[in-house]
Amino acid sequence: MRAVVFDEFGARPEVRDVPDPTPPEGGVVVRVAATGLCRSDWHGWQGHDPDIRPPHVPGHEFSGVVAAVGAGVRAWRPGDRVTAPFVCACGRCPACLAGDQQVCERQTQPGFTGWGSFAEQVAVHDADVNLVRLPDELDHPAAAALGCRFATAFRAVVDQGRVAAGEWVAVHGCGGVGLSAVMIAAACGARVVAVDIAPGALELAYRFGAAVCLDGGALTGPGEVAAAVREVTGGGAHLSLDALGSHDTCVASVESLRRRGRHVQVGLLPAAQGRPALPMDLVIAYELELRGSHGMAAHAYPRLLRLVTAGVLRPDELVTRTIGLAEVPDALSTMDRPGPGGMCLIRP
Repeated sequence: MRAVVFDEFGARPEVRDVPDPTPPEGGVVVRVAATGLCRSDWHGWQGHDPDIRPPHVPGHEFSGVVAAVGAGVRAWRPGDRVTAPFVCACGRCPACLAGDQQVCERQTQPGFTGWGSFAEQVAVHDADVNLVRLPDELDHPAAAALGCRFATAFRAVVDQGRVAAGEWVAVHGCGGVGLSAVMIAAACGARVVAVDIAPGALELAYRFGAAVCLDGGALTGPGEVAAAVREVTGGGAHLSLDALGSHDTCVASVESLRRRGRHVQVGLLPAAQGRPALPMDLVIAYELELRGSHGMAAHAYPRLLRLVTAGVLRPDELVTRTIGLAEVPDALSTMDRPGPGGMCLIRP
């Protein structure tokens, strides 16, 4: 099959022929119809994930059709239309048995612990635990967005963030996951403040329901960003999300909160880049709540899929660019700088 491969961290990837994957015991091989290009893929390419060993094929956010089934798989057959969370759970550890597959103790992640979906096919472990059946009315480009960014944002806003109608929600960073959070929070009846440095991203945030958009590039440092959010919200956000993953956006998100507010960390903060110095004095004085959000378990997808098929949520509208495998090396190498906004999908 054709796949995007890098042989060293940071070295330019190339498209070449590699062996077809075989289904692991209990797993399947999925023929990839669409896969998302995500900032997490850039982090992996840069060497920020300790599980990756080059040569490596990135990609973790995909939809497609089951092509081959391994021994022991009960629920799936070739031809089934599927997606999967980026965290593929074992289904047997204490976290999984408690229903928390998104923090599985023995998780696998296509594109990180193994070769991923920037290819014509990808292997998925423990298929009966991890595959999600797609409704007939949901096409593959929209479904590909659900494996990571949209599902992650949904759980971050609805479950971890416990958003309520009428609340102020601040979203720091309006890439794919941030715009997803804007759309989801607005659909829940929240008033959204979107913060980004790219005009195109802010235009999309308005389109997807943001009440206020702030140009972070015109503000100096996280303190000014937080002060601007507090001003437009009349005292601070009830819920704030760092959807980018940087020291500045993390601190700004926490400082944006009103008393007893809730911060959810969604964007990755790799340990290799150091740990941000958080304003713990405010956390104590304001009784703030800090939570993480790490994807969403496969068993939780039906609630999200019902909202998508009903048209309440439109992940397809977040897709602003579609490319082929040959264009991935250039696209991946520019993900450390502001882009045109929205999601970029790959059609292998």
